Amino acid sequence: MENQQGLVHLYCGDGKGKTTAAIGLGVRAAGRGLRVLLFQFLKDSGTGELIPLQKLGVRVLPGVEKAVFTFRMTDAQKAESRRFHDHRLRECIDLCQRGEVDLLILDEAVGAYNKGLLDREMLLAFLDNRPQGLEVVLTGRDPAPELLSRADYITEMKKIRHPFEQGIPARLGIEK
Repeated sequence: MENQQGLVHLYCGDGKGKTTAAIGLGVRAAGRGLRVLLFQFLKDSGTGELIPLQKLGVRVLPGVEKAVFTFRMTDAQKAESRRFHDHRLRECIDLCQRGEVDLLILDEAVGAYNKGLLDREMLLAFLDNRPQGLEVVLTGRDPAPELLSRADYITEMKKIRHPFEQGIPARLGIEK
C-alpha cells in the first residue's frame, strides 16, 4: 500500500465475530488487489473460511495439523506449539519485511500471546517496527495492555447470548 500509512486493528472480546471481521477485511483488501497474508494461531487448517480465501488469492500459512485446547495440552505439547507459532510468526514477519504483504491477519494472536505460546517480544517489536504501509490485524480475547496501546482500531465483540450456552455445539459453515 504505497504512500499509505498502515494501521493496527484489534478485534477482541468474548463475543462471536472477531475472526469473521478480520476475514471480511481480508476479503475487501484482496478485492482491491492488496496482498493479504493470514495465519491462525491455536487453530488447525480445517476452518471453513480458508478455502474461499485461497481462491481469492489470500496467502494462508497452514496451522497445526490438529488443534488441541490449551488447557488439555501437556507441557511438551505447549512447548511444541510455542516453537510452531514462533516459526510461523517469523515467517510472517519476513514476508512483510520483504514487502510481499499489504495486510497481515494474525488470527488468535492475542490468545497465543496471553498463553505464552508465541514470542511476545518478537510480536511487540514487529508491531513497533513494521513496514510503514503494512496493515496488521490481531484477534482474540482479553488483549494485554501492551497490545491495546499499539492498536489504532480497537473493536470489542460482546457476547450477550451464544448457542453454546444451550448445549448447541459449533456448526460446520457457521462457527467452524
